[in-house]
Amino acid sequence: MERSFTSVMLLAAAALVGGCATTGGFQVSEVGSFHAGGTQVALSGLAERELRLTPSAPVMKVNPNGEFETGQLYVQYVRLAAPRARYPLLMWHGGGLTGVTWETKPDGAPGWQQYFLQAGHDVYVSDAVERGRASWSRYPEIYTSEPFFRPKQEAWEGFRIGAGYSKDPAQRVAYPGGQFPVEAFDQFAKQAVPRWATNNAATQAAYDALVAKVCPCVIVVHSQGSAFAMQASLNAPGKVKGIVAVEPGGAPDPAAVNLTTVKGVPHLFVWGDNLAGNEGWARLRAAPDRYRAALLAQGGVADLLDLPANGIKGNSHMVMMDRNSDQVAARIQAWMSANRLMK
Repeated sequence: MERSFTSVMLLAAAALVGGCATTGGFQVSEVGSFHAGGTQVALSGLAERELRLTPSAPVMKVNPNGEFETGQLYVQYVRLAAPRARYPLLMWHGGGLTGVTWETKPDGAPGWQQYFLQAGHDVYVSDAVERGRASWSRYPEIYTSEPFFRPKQEAWEGFRIGAGYSKDPAQRVAYPGGQFPVEAFDQFAKQAVPRWATNNAATQAAYDALVAKVCPCVIVVHSQGSAFAMQASLNAPGKVKGIVAVEPGGAPDPAAVNLTTVKGVPHLFVWGDNLAGNEGWARLRAAPDRYRAALLAQGGVADLLDLPANGIKGNSHMVMMDRNSDQVAARIQAWMSANRLMK
């Protein structure tokens, strides 16, 4: 039976009495990083080049042939001295972005990495295959398609920050009541990285390797990353203990997978504002909504947090960067408490 989000909040109220997740410090036991997944490839027959590697260096011959690692992801973790969560929290980003999504927000305010550390979680923030510190590989010898890049107008309009983009920041038109800090939009745009349309299999394999290494765990995932998180849960029954899908941009086809293996995994689907009448987002929502309905039909927990319906208005696609992101994070934290993901 489908549960309303309000009923979940009532269940969680007792767990939140006496403390505030957004105040106070936390004691860290370890900060570290690693790469997961990947495989060796060999290149041969490529021509040497002569390059000057720094302005004052002599010209050198560079040989592009040899063995290389490809298909790995990067993870930075912060472990607490006394975590209050049962499982580590893995934070996976969306398309054309990196783990910076979860770190300090573009306007300088603390992000969700900080919030959930203060709430008592060990936090693992990753850069997926081809992104950030995961690095990327040669095209066309290893990556079989060229990279593509998201223009700023696409981010402004597609991420539902506003309907009117201009290269002049003073001329941009944001949605009335919007929560994204529009004065920091250009700073946000600096986070964009190239992406490839042909690396999905490698990305899934790397995420599966991360789950095998770190989990049992809970995954908080954004946008494009949602399909990878749900598939990772299906690929490793019992390893993923909860999924929070923030504005999911995809999901597995329920007809093609065995949902009985994950019907005991609580899922929360979080959606922001200004979705009504948006044809592009209606198409993007179809797969996650179908997946959620199938989980419910299996008797699973697949809760919906419709932010405007719960009185939290103005959120963009980048919910975790909006000015009211802590308010949203508090709802997610309460949901995790209600679903026994805290000690």
